[in-house]
Amino acid sequence: MKKALLLLMAVTLLFTACKKDDISHQDAYEDSYKKFTAFKTSFSNSYSYVVSSASVFGPSTTTTITVNKGKVVSRSSKFYRRSEDGKSSVLFISWEEDESSVGTHKEGAEAITLDQVYDTAKNVWLKADKKTNKVYFETNADGLISSCGYVPDGCQDDCFSGISISSIAGGSYN
Repeated sequence: MKKALLLLMAVTLLFTACKKDDISHQDAYEDSYKKFTAFKTSFSNSYSYVVSSASVFGPSTTTTITVNKGKVVSRSSKFYRRSEDGKSSVLFISWEEDESSVGTHKEGAEAITLDQVYDTAKNVWLKADKKTNKVYFETNADGLISSCGYVPDGCQDDCFSGISISSIAGGSYN
């Protein structure tokens, strides 16, 4: 009887711990989305954000996406690689797209609005199977999304599926 009670308590604790993690991601997402809605309203849905990525093997990228009144109007990207001495990163390739050419480069972060980022976070990244993945949702100091995605359990290198945003700035872009 004692063993059965302990087992029942352990199982209950396990399920409530998992549920709490799901709820905390959901609560954090909802709070962040409300802050984003206020942010975009205060800047007439015009802002820029920087998506960053890095590999344990050395290469890294930054992609700046500019949105004006809810539409992506420019995208630029910089690709870095390790210097020959391995002590620093050096710019390898860079490019820019204006409104008429947005999305023409295959490399770099996708040319999407933060509305689309939040939608993907809610409907894809945060819905990853928590039994086989570690799921992440983080915000910056203003409460806006800074990282969302998942890593399959047991993966060692470069397995993150999602987005890492290093900065978000509001402003009017004409």
